[in-house]
Amino acid sequence: MNAAARHQPAPRSTSLLIEGYASLFGVEDRSGDVVRAGAFARSLSGRSVPMLLQHKPGAIAGVWTRVVETGEGLFVRGRIESHTASHLVRDGLNGLSIGFRPRVWMPRPEGGRVLAQVDLIEISLVADPMLPAARFEHV
Repeated sequence: MNAAARHQPAPRSTSLLIEGYASLFGVEDRSGDVVRAGAFARSLSGRSVPMLLQHKPGAIAGVWTRVVETGEGLFVRGRIESHTASHLVRDGLNGLSIGFRPRVWMPRPEGGRVLAQVDLIEISLVADPMLPAARFEHV
């Protein structure tokens, strides 16, 4: 090994562990939608949900290692493996957003919907989540 190679910094790992809430039960989002507890239960049974970057199809940011409903909402833990996504998170990206199809819902008098059952399609890392409190932390 030459002297220059010995003094090169080690490459930064792109893998980051993150966790947070992608949805909160009973909290209105910017479109007026409110998710009920249990809305994700059917959708989560026996299948994985992709981690995307900004809802872009094919823009895999990593893998969700845990996606569960708690009393508070939809808790997620995952590993970011994309170099681009890792860079964005290190620069402050910390929002989460769910991509879903509503299955059972009721209109709200003040606008929006009460979502009783949804098909969860994906969970994305985003800059500006529809539910402002849907955030993750690097752990």
